[in-house]
Amino acid sequence: MVTQIHGRVREDELLGHQRDTLVLTAAERRWGRRRVTTSGGRVLALALPTGSLLVPGQILHVGPNWYVMVEAAPEPVLAVTPRSREEALRLAFEVGNRHFSFALDGDRLLVPDDPAMERLLSRADAPFTRERAVFVPVGVGHRHEP
Repeated sequence: MVTQIHGRVREDELLGHQRDTLVLTAAERRWGRRRVTTSGGRVLALALPTGSLLVPGQILHVGPNWYVMVEAAPEPVLAVTPRSREEALRLAFEVGNRHFSFALDGDRLLVPDDPAMERLLSRADAPFTRERAVFVPVGVGHRHEP
């Protein structure tokens, strides 16, 4: 059972340990209480504190001869290529105003492949394509919590 994120681990602490990964989507990286299976087939029970967010590259757990690192899974996104800085800012505002997260990918904005986002982008006449990409949102989004 993993009850806290392992935190900073020095490389020398992992020498001789087998690397295992937990590949999760952006939404899955926000779920801190559940059973998960690593790429190596290890089953872990997560019981992380409320509000915990798993970050790609983070060491989740160190076992006797192995460790688990969090990786981001490619997922369906709409990749938006704004024509100007102003358009990018306006679109980022509109996405956030609808309580969706977005990610930055060079000059592009990535948003979840969702019908509401497709309608927003179409109405704004913003150029976008459907892709599968790693989605690491800016901030953590709006949760309606105090």
